[in-house]
Parts: sequence; C-alpha cells; structure tokens
Amino acid sequence: MNNQSINEKILDLSLCVIIPTYNNEGTLKRVIDGVLKYTQHIILVNDGATDSTSKILSNYSQLQQIHVEKNKGKGNSLRLAFKHAVTLNYQYAITIDSDGQHFPDDIPAFVNELEKSEDKNLLLIGARNMRQKDVPKKSSFGNTFSNFWFLVETGIKLQDTQSGFRLYPLKTIKKIKFYTSKFEFEIEVIVKSAWAGVTLKSIPVRVLYDETERVSHFRPFKDFTRISILNTWFVILAILYIKPRDFLRGFKKKGFKQFIKEDLLGTQKPSKKAFSVALGLFIGISPFLGFQTVLVFFLAYIFKLNKVIAFVFSNISLPPFIPFVLYASVKMGEYLLGVELKYTMEDMLDNFEILIHLKVYIIGSFLLAILVSASFGLLSYFLFLFSNKKVALNNG
Repeated sequence: MNNQSINEKILDLSLCVIIPTYNNEGTLKRVIDGVLKYTQHIILVNDGATDSTSKILSNYSQLQQIHVEKNKGKGNSLRLAFKHAVTLNYQYAITIDSDGQHFPDDIPAFVNELEKSEDKNLLLIGARNMRQKDVPKKSSFGNTFSNFWFLVETGIKLQDTQSGFRLYPLKTIKKIKFYTSKFEFEIEVIVKSAWAGVTLKSIPVRVLYDETERVSHFRPFKDFTRISILNTWFVILAILYIKPRDFLRGFKKKGFKQFIKEDLLGTQKPSKKAFSVALGLFIGISPFLGFQTVLVFFLAYIFKLNKVIAFVFSNISLPPFIPFVLYASVKMGEYLLGVELKYTMEDMLDNFEILIHLKVYIIGSFLLAILVSASFGLLSYFLFLFSNKKVALNNG
C-alpha cells in the first residue's frame, strides 16, 4: 500500500501524530522525516531540551510545535499535545517516541487497524518483541511487571503496556481526568481508558535498541517507585470501586432474569461453572482478607471461568458471615494441629484475638476452603448438569 493511500486514510480519520522529545538530538530528525513520509499532521513537543533539539525543530516550522521551557516529563508533554490536538479537531492521535526505537514505517499498521475496526472507540498499543537479543533485561522485566498489574487492575491481557507507540481516541481521552506527568502517565492513561470502556488492543511493531545512539531518560529508582505507587492505588481502586461498579452496571443493564440466564447459567459447560463456584468459595474463605475481589477476578480470567459466579460465591466473606467463617476455620485448625482454643461463638462475635492464634486460623481456613469449595463445586456441577439437560429438553 503506497504512502499516498495512507495519507488519505489519515485525513479521513482526522488523525495526527504526536512526537514528544527531550534531548534526543541524535535520532529526532530521523523520526520526524520518517513520519513525514505518511503525513504532515504532526505535533512536536519539546520538553525543555537542553541539547540541539530547538535548532533541529526550527527546520520544521511548517509543523505544529509546543515548547516547554523546563523539562516536566513525558506525561506532561503528551497531555499538552492531546489538548492541542483536540483544539485542532483531530479525532485520533498516534504517539511515537523520538529516541529511535520505533519505526515510523509501522504507522500504516495503526491506520489500517483503526479503519477496519467496527469499534472506533479504540486504543491501539504497539507490541514490541521484548525477547529480541538487543532488548535490555531491565526493560523486559519492567514490561512483564507492568503487564501483570494491568491485568489485575482491568482484567485485560496486553502484550506490551509500556510501549509508547500508540493510537489514542481523543474524544474519550479528553473526558478523563489525569494526575500524573512523568513516565507513569502511560500506565494511568491505559488503565483509566479501560475503566472508561475503551477497547484496548495490541498490534505487533518492530523495535530497535541501539545503545550507541539511543538516550533513555527513565530513572530506574524514581520512575519505578512512581509506577509502583500508581499501581498500588489502582489495585485498591479496582477492588473497592471499579469491579463492584462494573458488576452492578451489568446487573442493571440486563435485568434480573437476563442476568441469571446469561451470567449465572450462561452457555459455559457445567464443569466450568462448577469450578467458578469452587474458586469463589475457596478465595472467599481463605485468609486473603482485603484481596478476595481482585484475586477472584484475576484467577477467573486466567482460567477462563465465569467471573460473575466466582464473584458471587466469593462473597461468603461478607461481614455477616465472617464470624461463622472464623469459627469454622479455627475449629478446623484445632483439629488438624491437635490443639484446643477456648473460644466460643460469642467470643468470635465480640473480641476474637485472631493475631494470637494466627497459625491455627490460617491452616484451618485453608482446610475449610478446600473442603467447602470441593463439596459445593461437586454439588453445583450436578445441579448445572441437570439444569442444562432440562433446558435442552424444553428447547427440544
């Protein structure tokens, strides 16, 4: 496909390309010239560079430029560029790093993917091959770490959550409130986009790590700490608000009967639904206090189980049931360890000093979780099997 065809598609899609840059004088010109092969709709952001960046950009006066007096971070550059793109009535923006690791010749892949997609509320992320020999191990590890937490926070599996080569839907992005301004912004923007209902998708792109010319401004300790703090907050927010919100939205949208039919009964095999029951009960009873929701959604996603069923049964750990779960767990622990604690059910309700007998409780809770999840999982299997056969007979 020729460059003219791509240029026309870029115009039809109201798309621009954003290039944030900071002290990348060795690769900046090559990146800009590579993008110019496909479009003149470029927004350059000079993030307070102290090298020859300003001189290089002076040769591209025909392009939109934003100059920040003092370096404020990549996230700030992208936020400024997004706002500017919106004022220019662009609907989408492709971001590409200026350090030379991305190939502008991969721009058509983003354009074609957006054009053919029925869902235009789409955020595309260029997935690099992090197993290449020239990819630094710290980058590969950081990406794996980031992918894991993104999965926990959103339930979405992506190949490369740290890639800066992306396509953003500006109509949605402009409605989201952001707080970060450094490298962690690229995590904030995809997590919040996912929570806002944007479809996120990975597309393969090439990558070049040439240590002789590439300049990275990622500070391992400071930036990794910022990202870790952000992920911790997002996990808490996902547990306490996002997951319950999405669950209630789905329930309200479908109505009780449709919800029961599709999400609880559904079309999954009885074995899958039974395992979902077992998983929910196991997580709900086990001593993962405060983490049950995120764990159950994460594991249900990993094992492709029914998330709704697993979530419903994990709520055996709701406050009204906690004293009973604690009591049964302690009794199980006493039996297994051959000890006896003189606590009554009334003590559990009033002031059970769980930390003093933590070992008994933990061992007992895991044993109780295994027994209850196995028993009810097996029972639910036969109930789901019977239910499926009944529905088949009625339809027949």
